[in-house]
Amino acid sequence: MSDIEPSARSAVITATLMMKLRQRDDISVEEEAALLSIMQPPRPYPARKVVIEEGVPLDRSALLTDGILGRFKDMRDGQQQISELHVPGDFADLHSFTLKRLDHGILALTDCRISWVQHDLLREVIEAFPHLGRMLWFSTNLDASIHRAWTVSLGRRDAMARLAHLLCELHVRLEIVGLADPGGYALPLTQNDLANCLGLTAVHVNRVLRDLRERGLVTFRGGHVTVSDPVGLRDLAEFSPDYLFLEKRAR
Repeated sequence: MSDIEPSARSAVITATLMMKLRQRDDISVEEEAALLSIMQPPRPYPARKVVIEEGVPLDRSALLTDGILGRFKDMRDGQQQISELHVPGDFADLHSFTLKRLDHGILALTDCRISWVQHDLLREVIEAFPHLGRMLWFSTNLDASIHRAWTVSLGRRDAMARLAHLLCELHVRLEIVGLADPGGYALPLTQNDLANCLGLTAVHVNRVLRDLRERGLVTFRGGHVTVSDPVGLRDLAEFSPDYLFLEKRAR
């Protein structure tokens, strides 16, 4: 991004983050400028690169500006569990501001760009702008809410409802940051990635995707999700976006 003008680079860094924050509250020009002032220029990370390793001391947090990240744990038998997906506009590890290390790793599932922010600079900004600090705190609470929804899926939903719920969630989250429309969205993940999110095998995911397509609900092909029947897909998943706290209110 070295050939991009500074003003354009600034817009790239904050665009999706501001769309996400302003979905839930009003963010002032001064707050946006303060946050931008401490963000480093986005750096590229190739797909399958471990961005943050489990247990490593951290003094900075990662804002995803492009691509998809996954929080993951590797098992001794070679299996992997992804516990959350992050889309542009998400801080993938804002909780490391207080924890100082992660109990899991962060993996680039696609080619990604990440803007880093040092914790000491972040502390200065949230002390100067307490409302902005509350909004960033909200972001970590939102992550916890998403984790709980995934736990319900893993524990109680069958494979078809589990996948349908994930596709519904991503549709909402990507639409907030301008990366989806009512008809669908780009999702450059493999069936193995989806399997690692859902606690299934890739073969099982393939079978479920076929069943969803044959029901006329959704098609996943060529890295793109086409939603043919959004009402039917949500009904199958018992999906409600309430846990994403989309309403706008002062915090």
